[in-house]
Amino acid sequence: MKSNRVFIAWLRWPIYVRIAIIILLLIILFGQLITFVEPQQFSNVFEGVWWALITVSSVGYGDFVPKTALGKTVGMLLILIGAAFVTAYFATMATAAFSKQQRYAEGKVNYRGKGHMILIGWNEKSNKLMRTLQAADSNKTIVLIDETLKEGPLMENIHFIRGPAADDATLQKANIEEAEIVFITADQHKSEISADMQSVLTLLAVKGLNPSVYCVVEILTEKQKKNAERAGANQIISTADLLKTAMLQHFLIKNQLPDPLFKEADIHFKVHRVPLPKTMEGASFQEVIHHFMKEDIFVIGIHQKDGPVLSPSFSYKLQPTDQLLSL
Repeated sequence: MKSNRVFIAWLRWPIYVRIAIIILLLIILFGQLITFVEPQQFSNVFEGVWWALITVSSVGYGDFVPKTALGKTVGMLLILIGAAFVTAYFATMATAAFSKQQRYAEGKVNYRGKGHMILIGWNEKSNKLMRTLQAADSNKTIVLIDETLKEGPLMENIHFIRGPAADDATLQKANIEEAEIVFITADQHKSEISADMQSVLTLLAVKGLNPSVYCVVEILTEKQKKNAERAGANQIISTADLLKTAMLQHFLIKNQLPDPLFKEADIHFKVHRVPLPKTMEGASFQEVIHHFMKEDIFVIGIHQKDGPVLSPSFSYKLQPTDQLLSL
């Protein structure tokens, strides 16, 4: 019974550890054996172990070579037995490394860091948000949680967790207890009401595991804003309000209407034109955003000769005639 328990405990060890132990024992055993068989060629056990290691690894320096038939027989046995275990060891290590990489890409590896940002939901908006956050702080790790992606995006400092965000197990894989901020985006594959209900449910799960974490939630409908507030949202991004504001601002800038339109429309912020610095001419829109964020100026678009353009491509090169639109 005792030997059976020992054998079961042995089988529970990782296979690469078991193979490494077997190889080590073979090297020691054959190193002592060759020293006993050919004492003239191998004056001590260390030389025998050195020869066994070089032989089993197929390096074959040739500094120690058996001369007798019995010694050569020991060498052949070591090659036949040891080479198989060495090959199996490296094959197992390669398989383990590939499996680890595959599990990471598929979002099955837990995140262990602290002070990270969690972004819930993958869509075009979250993709742009992720790139903007990286431009603002390239050293900050972003943990992306999504259940629709089969593999995570190949971006620096992005850790992908696959699974439903409202599930405690998924949030714990993202180390929600040590997170600094959580962004919850609306599910683009659902109706507005269903997406908002899912966002509120996710918010409840996040706050249940980490009540102090700062949460920013995207809400599509007006009715669910109160529920998001009750669930503990620190900041609510109302898509309906943003769309209304953006369209009115676009109309205002295009037609150069006076300020009273802001008051009548109950808009809570203004869009200003900011001259483009000479040093930023020819720079990309992403570089301009990063530059002005350091001065607490939020650039949302550009004003060209033909009119305003909100959220142009990050790769767009600013022209000398362009003006910046900022909040």
